[in-house]
Amino acid sequence: MILGAYRRTGADPPFGDPARAHGVAMEGSYWRFTDVASGRVVVVLCGACRAPDGPWAVVGVASHPGGFVRWRIVPDCALAGRAVRAGDVLDAAPGRLRVRLDGASVDATWSADVPWPRRRAFGGLGPAQSLPGLGQYWHPLLPLGTAVGGAVLDGAPVPLDGATVYAEKNWGPTFAGHWWWGQAHGLGGGAACVAFAGGRLLGQAPTALVVALEDRVLRFAPPLARVVVATAPGRWRVDAADWAGGCAVSLEAEADPAAAVVLPVPVPAERRVIMRSAQHLAGRLAITVRRGRRVALRGESELAGLERGVPQ
Repeated sequence: MILGAYRRTGADPPFGDPARAHGVAMEGSYWRFTDVASGRVVVVLCGACRAPDGPWAVVGVASHPGGFVRWRIVPDCALAGRAVRAGDVLDAAPGRLRVRLDGASVDATWSADVPWPRRRAFGGLGPAQSLPGLGQYWHPLLPLGTAVGGAVLDGAPVPLDGATVYAEKNWGPTFAGHWWWGQAHGLGGGAACVAFAGGRLLGQAPTALVVALEDRVLRFAPPLARVVVATAPGRWRVDAADWAGGCAVSLEAEADPAAAVVLPVPVPAERRVIMRSAQHLAGRLAITVRRGRRVALRGESELAGLERGVPQ
């Protein structure tokens, strides 16, 4: 009972499981499929929320190219462990996803090629994961997977066989007034992934960054690493280094501000959404990862997901 009450604050103890439902006002799930060969990206989001009169959800699907976006408020949803169901619109669990939404359907399964390390004490936020009462928490569930399946968007079939898969969770009582986020596969022509997320909190701008490189997952998050961020409309820069001096990352990204799609952000207690998530489904991202003096990765992607959330 004590552990359950602690997790309902949003926090997880060391060696806990951030993927499991916490019982907070909003638990968001996000999946991103990137087909580098075809230049296609498909994303699915589900915000499972708790209002005073019961659970509800918002489900969305978006894709590039073409700027396809569909979303719907679903009046009921259920969370069980790592699984989420939103009415008859979305059914998801580790390794599978099914969506039926207003001209969009997605049916996919995937292998976990580079999962989050099970023996790591903390998730994507590092030690901050164990602090109760933060406004938002973030964790990359699956840095790199390979999909089997497909989507149908406005009647057009979109094969997803062989696409790379990224999955994450974010949860908490509210969204920051200003936040930033990014994710990319197809870096350096090999099995690599980068993801970062942060926002303004009490005058600070904490940010966490994760790089999956071959079979290793590197995490940079305060206080175990120094992470410096600069964002502006259409631009993102992140520089990160662990205090031990072993690894460092330099990342720059850009996208046309006019090309962003606007995705819904839930207001859990009110069963409504606000449109203030400007997400680019295909921006340019360049990254360099160093281990000591050696360059472990240098690559670019033209299919990076990039986001800025700003107050309305």
